[in-house]
Amino acid sequence: MTEAPVQPSPGTPCWVSLMARDLGASKTFYGELLGWEFRPGPQRLGPYVRARLGELDVAGLGEISPDRRLPVTWLPYFATDDADVTCALIRECGGTVGVGPMDSEWGGRVAIAADPVGAAFGIWQTDGRPGVSPDGTPGTFVWNELLVRECVQVTTFYSAVFGYRIEPLGTPERELRTLLLNGRPVGSVRGTDLPEDGGASWVTYFAVPDVEAALRLLRKLGGTVVREVRDSAYGRFARVKDPEGGPFSLIEMRDPNDAVERPLREV
Repeated sequence: MTEAPVQPSPGTPCWVSLMARDLGASKTFYGELLGWEFRPGPQRLGPYVRARLGELDVAGLGEISPDRRLPVTWLPYFATDDADVTCALIRECGGTVGVGPMDSEWGGRVAIAADPVGAAFGIWQTDGRPGVSPDGTPGTFVWNELLVRECVQVTTFYSAVFGYRIEPLGTPERELRTLLLNGRPVGSVRGTDLPEDGGASWVTYFAVPDVEAALRLLRKLGGTVVREVRDSAYGRFARVKDPEGGPFSLIEMRDPNDAVERPLREV
């Protein structure tokens, strides 16, 4: 007898998706860097592919319509057990819903929203569909961090929408909050200076087996290093951008099991 899909707990990071301007170039870059292969994905909102490691779906890549002036960015998706109810709550708490909720070609319902400070994210009533969870496997996402100017308003929003408990970790000079779900860290929010040409945004961390080798390959492929390699309790990491300027981070995990057990406090 086939087991029914397991629905992730509401608020659990369950997917990441890139919106790029040149899908073909992005496939080449991320395929070489992270070892991904690609298969067609849902086309309802335009060209879209599934990134795969072996038989595992690990991320999505879509293409921004040429007539839309949107930043190239990675979007984290958070699980919900009712996309319509969650979208209503997002609006009640000061956020906006830009797309959906609508039925997904993969099953369930999806929406793309923004928090009160403008950072975009997705929600997915998944019916157990996504094929990846952040377990530290090289080539998969292991963490998401929201960069904002000030933490209080936005952490209140995410706590209300997804039921996160907020754990302060930083100092006034280095404001940092961890988002806990059922006592387990699932993401973080960092208060920091933001570039004049960019607002608040989520940054996704991808695991690699050797961060120095990954950075050499990233540069060869046309990416840039925003912050050089640093050490943390969880591994060596660097903040980078893809050739279109999309920000993300690479981390060489010391222990893959730590990826979802502890927050990246030193990142």
